[in-house]
Amino acid sequence: MTTATELEALLTGYENGSADFADDAFAPGALASLDEAEEFPAQAVRVLDEAGLAAHYVLTDGVELPETVRLLRTVSRRDLTVAIAHGKTFLGAAPTWVAGTPEQISGLAERVRAGDIVCWGLTERGHGADLLAGELTAVADDPGGWRLAGEKWLINNAGRSTLACVLARTDPAGGGRGFSLFLVDKGQLPEGSWRTLPKVRTHGVRGADISGFALDGARVPAAALIGAEGDGIPIVLKSLQLTRILAGALSLGAADHALRLARDFATGRELYGRRLADVPHVRRVLGRAATSALLAEAVSLLAARSAHSLPGELSVVSPIAKAYVPSLTQETLTTLGELLGVRGFLTSPPGSGFAKLERDHRICPVFDGSTVVNRAALLNQLPRLVRQLSRHRADLDGLRAAADLGAPLPPCDRDCLSLLSVTGCSAVQAMPDTVDRIRCEGPPELAALTTPLLDELTLLEKESAAFVPVAGGLPSTAFELAERYERAYAAAACLLLWLENPGLRTGPLGADALWPRACLTALLGADDNAVSDAMAAVLLDWNAPEFTLLGGTE
Repeated sequence: MTTATELEALLTGYENGSADFADDAFAPGALASLDEAEEFPAQAVRVLDEAGLAAHYVLTDGVELPETVRLLRTVSRRDLTVAIAHGKTFLGAAPTWVAGTPEQISGLAERVRAGDIVCWGLTERGHGADLLAGELTAVADDPGGWRLAGEKWLINNAGRSTLACVLARTDPAGGGRGFSLFLVDKGQLPEGSWRTLPKVRTHGVRGADISGFALDGARVPAAALIGAEGDGIPIVLKSLQLTRILAGALSLGAADHALRLARDFATGRELYGRRLADVPHVRRVLGRAATSALLAEAVSLLAARSAHSLPGELSVVSPIAKAYVPSLTQETLTTLGELLGVRGFLTSPPGSGFAKLERDHRICPVFDGSTVVNRAALLNQLPRLVRQLSRHRADLDGLRAAADLGAPLPPCDRDCLSLLSVTGCSAVQAMPDTVDRIRCEGPPELAALTTPLLDELTLLEKESAAFVPVAGGLPSTAFELAERYERAYAAAACLLLWLENPGLRTGPLGADALWPRACLTALLGADDNAVSDAMAAVLLDWNAPEFTLLGGTE
């Protein structure tokens, strides 16, 4: 299978229009023109198919989620529309990996590797994220099949897909056990029973195939049922634990793209006789933006590896990652947009791209549950998390395997996925132990930041102890607790990655523990101009397509 390094080299060739490549499928100007015309980026998607990217959407046979994240990040930093269009198959296929039979898994794996597109039919017009309000029905039909009727709307790749994973009401009364999932092969449906709805014009990702479909008595065989009848909602929730982590790749790629544009602007423009990059305020904006990008990456790295080493905790880890990474990236894009000023909104030269990038990324915090939905999911487990925090319980072996980037990962064990984490969140619960190690092994400048970090964790534990989820909604003040828990996880991710990876302690980012000091300073809401200036200096000298922690390990 292709690696992220190989894909980077391939896409660079298409991006630059090299004579060795047949077309300019990834040329910024070409992609910008497609966006303006609201046309699907078919050539770029074909390049990804031929490169074998889809094989990384099959979570069997040794596929590792962190590498899939890296690959999709490689695509995302060029164009979010292409990444969203191609990566959607991972979402549509995930329920089969989570709950399918061996025959379903092997059959779908073969088709995905061959390039078949799978869409995920969850949402409906008028119901949005309220899956329990879904009206598309599946009625048992002799002998042993089902007939599906109803409509799904705002479905990515609804028209271009060959397969659809469809959530249907199988009990008229509905409820948590009233829905089931079906893998529908459009090519095997009776003529006229599938109708693709018109493409929806969207503010961002304009070329994506976002539409919907209607089913009219579409008969599917018994083998189309994924899992048991009535298991649809639990399977969806477990599948989201994987897809929400992968969605972070879109934001990581967007941050890569934005940092490059801002760096090029700051180094190429003069103001009052000096480079913009030499203005102290500008350097600090760049340094803080670079820090935010590394924070997002640290959370994404630990979460993606936890899918293999701590799968039982994904019901907590995945909503943390999905709420934190896109939200932080959107804030970073806003800050960099202010730095670019009016030039950020110009489309000339073609593909200069910041306005399109910022516009396209706005959908990323909404995918697979909005930030509010994910924080609500975290808050529903907060009492359990607080109890585990007070007991200082953690799966240290699984946690260290997640943090050690050189450690082999076990296969993702779907049988360990659960709707509630029995062990809580080991990364946060192990914070006192992690801090002790930092104080023994880390430089004084980094160790000094751990005292306010533990103070904040103690305060969070105290204030969260009184929180009780209530039926019918959560008070707005509760969401601040969720945000603080996310920041605690981000802090833990940074410290654990620094401890377990000697390679992250070297190079310009690792010298004097620069990157973890910058990240902890940002998480504590403090200002350290010297640290920001040092981060800006590293960013301005960076000579790679992505500004990444992984640069210190390769």
